Amino acid sequence: MKKFYLLIILLSTMATGSFAQLADCGIDNNIEVIIKIAKFYPNPATSVINFEFDGLDKSYTFQIYNFLGKKMADEPVSASKLSYNLDNYYRGLYIFQVRDRGGNIVESGKFQVVK
Repeated sequence: MKKFYLLIILLSTMATGSFAQLADCGIDNNIEVIIKIAKFYPNPATSVINFEFDGLDKSYTFQIYNFLGKKMADEPVSASKLSYNLDNYYRGLYIFQVRDRGGNIVESGKFQVVK
């Protein structure tokens, strides 16, 4: 039930714009808030996959790995939208990572290629 109450509190504080209320609500302050900066579609993908970034620092890099760990793409994020042609990608599961200048993973996710 704590997760349900936390969701209600987070939604209400987001609506009012005041996250200071979160500290006063009597819930443990060790709450991890995850903000997604990368949206991708379609998933599963057949010929092209698109990535859109919200509030992204231009010093970030974007990488794609196949499920065996081979790096398939590595480029700086210079635009708010990237599209990848999947003609040279085999059917299977792929992992993407957004890394900061220090090489730390800012966000990661997975997508599937079906052909």
